[in-house]
Amino acid sequence: MLLSAAPAFASDTASEEAIGNDAEIGAELLAADAALNDSAAEKSPVTVTAGIDRASEPVDEAEASAVGGESGITFSANIALTSEYRFRGVDLSGGELAVQGGFDLSHSSGFYVGTWGSSLDEQTVGYGSTELDIYGGWTGDLTDGLSADVGVIGYLYPDAGPGDFDYVEFYGSLSVGLGPASVTGGIAYAPEQDSLGGTDNLYLYTDVGVGIPNTPITINGHLGYTDGFLTFTTDSEAFDWSIGADFAIGPATLSAAYVGVEGDALIDPGGVFTDDAFVVTLSASF
Repeated sequence: MLLSAAPAFASDTASEEAIGNDAEIGAELLAADAALNDSAAEKSPVTVTAGIDRASEPVDEAEASAVGGESGITFSANIALTSEYRFRGVDLSGGELAVQGGFDLSHSSGFYVGTWGSSLDEQTVGYGSTELDIYGGWTGDLTDGLSADVGVIGYLYPDAGPGDFDYVEFYGSLSVGLGPASVTGGIAYAPEQDSLGGTDNLYLYTDVGVGIPNTPITINGHLGYTDGFLTFTTDSEAFDWSIGADFAIGPATLSAAYVGVEGDALIDPGGVFTDDAFVVTLSASF
């Protein structure tokens, strides 16, 4: 600006003086600017260049999620409508429709708690109209392809009549995946309790599932063995079995199975609880 303000007709000497003055003023301005920059640098160690570099780097989504503080807790729910409620082969809904559903809260560590309920036939079963199960445990992988599940469950009958009906059971299982197939072996033990007639109950079972490749269909097989109070045989021992298929459509599953269990006429006249049955279930998980 100073240079452009100098008259075009100024003498050489005047021009030299003006140029000299301009140089001195420019030097002073540069010095002042440098001083300001030094002062700003002392107050803020982060330079503009570093800030730009950091902002231009791609965002690590995994790190961003971690920074978000995920709790590792997940919530799920399930609901079902079944033509009969069969518990280890035994009919607990009097051959009628049963409404079922539950909620689960699980942690990424493998620990979980949950509740599940079903309607009952209070006329034949004698446990009231509702079963409510409350459980908790741990599940996770032991090795590649091998997982475990252990826990405890309480079977509650909130509107049952006078007497002891609620009982507690401990359970555990191992599952292994073999390509499209999975095999599970498990045990459930209810220690001696008044609700079990002052005795205990042992249940052993194995489940096999085979998914048909490129289809939403899974073929299932089950075999169980009960030794204790929860049977309808004279020797308190009984096998139960089922074979069926699942058809999955999104969150919904349509299941059909043929179910059977041992029962003696002296304990279950007419096979009210132990007759074989074809059971259809429509369920969904969220």
